[in-house]
Amino acid sequence: MRHSTPLPFDVNDKPVIWTVSVSRLSDLFRDITLEYDNLATIEPINLGFEDAARHIRERLATERCDAIISAGSNAAYLKGRLSVPVVIAKFSGFDVMQALARARRVSDRIGIITYQERLAELAEFSGTFGFDVAQRTYVTEEDARAQVNDLKAAGVKAIVGAGRITDLAEEAGLTGVFVYSAASIRHAFDDALEMARLTQLESNRNRARGAVVTDTLRAKHGITDLRGDSAAMETVRQAVVLYAKSPATVLIQGETGCGKELVAQAIHREAPRTLGQNRPFVAVNCGAIAESLLESELFGHEEGAFTGARRGGHAGLFEAANHGTLFLDEIGEMPLTLQTRLLRVLEEREVVRVGGTRPIPVHVRIISATHCDLEQRVREGRFRADLFYRLAVLRLTLPPLRARPDDVMPLAEWSLKNALASLGARPHPNLHAEMTACALLLQRYGWPGNVRELRNLTERLALFLAAEPLQALTPAFVLSIAPELAARHCLQPTPSTGALAAPPLAESATAVLARFGGRRDAAAEYLGISRTTLWRKLKVEGSE
Repeated sequence: MRHSTPLPFDVNDKPVIWTVSVSRLSDLFRDITLEYDNLATIEPINLGFEDAARHIRERLATERCDAIISAGSNAAYLKGRLSVPVVIAKFSGFDVMQALARARRVSDRIGIITYQERLAELAEFSGTFGFDVAQRTYVTEEDARAQVNDLKAAGVKAIVGAGRITDLAEEAGLTGVFVYSAASIRHAFDDALEMARLTQLESNRNRARGAVVTDTLRAKHGITDLRGDSAAMETVRQAVVLYAKSPATVLIQGETGCGKELVAQAIHREAPRTLGQNRPFVAVNCGAIAESLLESELFGHEEGAFTGARRGGHAGLFEAANHGTLFLDEIGEMPLTLQTRLLRVLEEREVVRVGGTRPIPVHVRIISATHCDLEQRVREGRFRADLFYRLAVLRLTLPPLRARPDDVMPLAEWSLKNALASLGARPHPNLHAEMTACALLLQRYGWPGNVRELRNLTERLALFLAAEPLQALTPAFVLSIAPELAARHCLQPTPSTGALAAPPLAESATAVLARFGGRRDAAAEYLGISRTTLWRKLKVEGSE
């Protein structure tokens, strides 16, 4: 039976469904919602495309939604940009016949416009019933408007289509005939309820078999933590949603502080349950662990494998991440000897502990990250070409903060509010206005440490603001706390175009070490790398 049969949900845990539409489909959604009120908590969202996607992502950070129902081009847009399942309401062949019959009462000159694909059966239908139907498809709203105008110029008087198409037809002085029926929308609601039911059953099974991962192995960040409204960040979020659907390896490239691990966690969390959404997420920095220990950490060791080996042996990170994700940060720093072992594990899907002989099967998704040019290292013989291509099935390059200056102020304000909250301090009521006054100062800076540097700066500012509640956030005050904003990393207009130029190339590790009087900890912190990576850079520069 259909929706009239109650589904096995706890009355206190009804599924949450959001309907998304900006056209006359909203009215049909509203009418059908009344029939499902006792089965689900249903809320309309009267937004479309990117406005709807942004609104939903922000709410998913704190709210639960089991399924979204939408239709046409709006649904197709949302499906590739959201982690929550999107049920696409589709019209049936019977809906099309009924709509054409209604259009025939208006005129013999009828058109039908559908999203992306033509209706293959329509030609046969038109021949059978003896009247011609002009068929068009569209992708964008501009495309749809052009198709409507084209049909009008051809003498068409009535156009059949979804809500936006009928709206455009009526704007052009034609008759718009809405193609969806209540039966089709009920079918979409039934699909959404079934999807929510299966999700809940899977969740219950996971709890029953103890599949809930401890916090130490859980990805704590998702796609809603990838903040920024710039086109560059929207592209990153789209890639995260797309890549999460595949078990293939992912290579994330970007400067230090861009949020590579944040993106890796988001890919892990957005994945379907079969790919590891509720499974372990284990991270290791390949440049922060000495070469002699990294092999044991990754692959584990048997008792007595080496001096100091743990009694009883030790499972490595591959085993800890089994059925989940292993994030290899700074993969470019991995020694060549271990690259060979890693490649074998990826190819054979089994690991042999140090000092052992028994292969242990592992099913692990690998996401790796680097701030260096791995292809250049391949050419120099410092990174195996076969491993590079095995790790880089899917690639994602994160934009530096200076490449998306419009995101600087929203990120700074959000980070400052969070930093103040962690100190138990409230932001000034006019904080937004004060931040706006500092916009030029913050946006002209090059941010060599990217989002991490921006977050560190706001934590520093929050400490001083919390200590002096009456202190206004002025550019002079910010410069007194962060004099580096006026330093060489400040973006300056180029003489020829007046555009902002990128900061100069980074100093060598040797020069930075000299600046800090040989203090390796301070030099490593300035460069945003570990002391082990700094040692390797110094060694390479010394051999050049």
